[in-house]
Amino acid sequence: MNFKKLSIAVSFTVFALYGALILSLFYYYDGAVFLETLKSSRTLFSIRLSLFTATASTIIAVIVAIPSAYALSRFRFFGRQLIDTMLELPMIVSPVALGAVVLIFFNTPTGTFIQDHGIRFIFTVYGIFLAQFIVTVGIAIRLIKAAMDEIPVRYEEVARTLGASPARAFMTVTLPLCKRGIIASSILTWAKALGEFGATITIAGSMAMKTETIPVAIFMRLASADIEGTVVLVLMLIGIGLGILYGVRLLTGRAVPV
Repeated sequence: MNFKKLSIAVSFTVFALYGALILSLFYYYDGAVFLETLKSSRTLFSIRLSLFTATASTIIAVIVAIPSAYALSRFRFFGRQLIDTMLELPMIVSPVALGAVVLIFFNTPTGTFIQDHGIRFIFTVYGIFLAQFIVTVGIAIRLIKAAMDEIPVRYEEVARTLGASPARAFMTVTLPLCKRGIIASSILTWAKALGEFGATITIAGSMAMKTETIPVAIFMRLASADIEGTVVLVLMLIGIGLGILYGVRLLTGRAVPV
């Protein structure tokens, strides 16, 4: 077996592994339970809440990520390496740990002041926004930076020689050229926010019809030994996630960076 066939075989093996796990869900699939779960007000609330919070947190994360990614991609400044390393925090620390850090912060004098005189995050919908933002913003910056790194700096330099300011060169040259990368990164960030569980349940809790997102609902169903209901929610989450990622690949026409 040559190297090409070996590498293809390995990729199919990984595909088969994930495929087998997904197919195993159908062992407990029940059509009646699927319809009952899908129509329940609690499930519909979880879907609406997840879609709304994931969309809102992604918009904020991308707004923050674009200038941050540009700075890290184009400029050399004091502390750049430290900032670049800190962006890896959501990838090397579990979401539960990040949620615990946030929870501890809100038990400090500063956090208590914010809770009492500003927005209350603990066990509220705002806590879901915060959890999803903290988990995804570093990933969004990393993905968008990768897209900007592919754009040669000389394009902006040429625009400046023609009289464009740095800001105008960024808006008229860099952004249009990495538009597809930003869109792909945004959708991947949204998918990550949609599936976020650890930090969400740590900060916002698992109150039904209040802070119960789809991943939290899956955990609660599993904790109550409702296997059939769990399967329904997992299939929904997988369907949404894989559908979005496949759509990204069709949109960008190339492999999405991760």
